[in-house]
Amino acid sequence: MDDISPKLRDFVLFCAQRRSPEWPAIYDEMTRVAGSKLFQGLGYKDLRQLGLSFSLSGMDKTIQLVKEVTSQNHR
Repeated sequence: MDDISPKLRDFVLFCAQRRSPEWPAIYDEMTRVAGSKLFQGLGYKDLRQLGLSFSLSGMDKTIQLVKEVTSQNHR
């Protein structure tokens, strides 16, 4: 998943640092941060354009993205 945008990677790391990198806590934090636009003013629509889906149908991809970003950060 080297095609993750730097802004999206930073969003996930921001959320992981605020709460926890573990699922589902990070999902809750990502939705909270997106809903309030706490990271660089990015909301749901902006994040969707960067490749992050909060929908149930996109959950597997979102989980994989979070695992990829957080595992790279902990190497």
